[in-house]
Amino acid sequence: MLQARRWLKGPWVPPHLGKAPYLWLLSLNFFLWKYFYIQPTLLELGMLALSITVFVPMYFASYWLRNRRAVALLLATVALGFAWAPFNFGACTFFIFACSMCAALEQPRHAYFGIGMILGGAALVSLAVELPLTFLLPALAVGAPVGIASVMDARVRRSGQQLLRKQEEVEHLARIAERERISRDLHDLLGHTLSLIAIKAELAGRLLERDAAATAKEIKDIETTARHALAEVRSAVTGFRQSGFAQELAQARAALAAAGVELDADVHSFPMPATVENVLALSLREAVTNILRHARATRCQVSVRQGGGQVVCHISDDGSAPVDRDALASGNGLRGMRERVMAAGGRLALEAGPGGPAGGLALELHLPMGAVA
Repeated sequence: MLQARRWLKGPWVPPHLGKAPYLWLLSLNFFLWKYFYIQPTLLELGMLALSITVFVPMYFASYWLRNRRAVALLLATVALGFAWAPFNFGACTFFIFACSMCAALEQPRHAYFGIGMILGGAALVSLAVELPLTFLLPALAVGAPVGIASVMDARVRRSGQQLLRKQEEVEHLARIAERERISRDLHDLLGHTLSLIAIKAELAGRLLERDAAATAKEIKDIETTARHALAEVRSAVTGFRQSGFAQELAQARAALAAAGVELDADVHSFPMPATVENVLALSLREAVTNILRHARATRCQVSVRQGGGQVVCHISDDGSAPVDRDALASGNGLRGMRERVMAAGGRLALEAGPGGPAGGLALELHLPMGAVA
């Protein structure tokens, strides 16, 4: 019941998969092809509607369930193929779908074993019922590559998610360590200094009516001590400050290298306002995060140049994953990036990357050199 309520209220497939799982359902046309030239009986029409009604929820559920919980869906889908094989050669579609569902088995040997068993079952039913090659050939020629590609794609996605979780964990631990360092430094630096200021202020108050020169000296010491404390505090919290675009670029190179993505940077050296540099650094961080999460890229290109009183930053990748630009443009990350760019008086353009319309993404930022903080 909980699963049913979730599917009714939320997406039917994980959002990171995009619209592709819905388009795959068009493959059921092969199962319905027979009825374009043969009139089905009322019984067959009813069984046809019942089979599709049963299969579609199982298909969507296969994207959410894993391992043993998904085995029942595999078996039920194969059973539909067995049941329809003697009557409709398009039943090979169910065997192909079952092969793709093997991606839910996280152990590769289990997934490939499942694909082999499904295709072996299709071959056995073809021989037992003496079905034409129009049933067996599609099941074998399409089922095997679809199943293997689905398993490999699922493994890549799981590896990417694990990499991101590890990266987030490292960043979280780094923040905790830095906060602890700042806490220790502030305690050590300010504990003695503030106590000294309090003592000297109390002494100056007592000397105020008796010795003006001594009072002035104590007040001067308080000023010197306070300035020294301020310098020490600034030194202690330096780690919290932005290191600029160059440091962010170095961090991006390290993060992309860990994911097997090559960074090709062409950054011209020229002075730029602090606001512009901060916006560029944050935009680069968001773009790299998107590449690591979604792009399945092998190469990332970053260029920064100055021209016409503007700073132009171009960030692109050669990702092979299909890009839903409407969903991406409405996401929090890109929306926040666009708001920062507009607040600095610039503009942000979203274009197809080197991979073309089927994959890859390119961001181009234009920021005025006269942007103010």
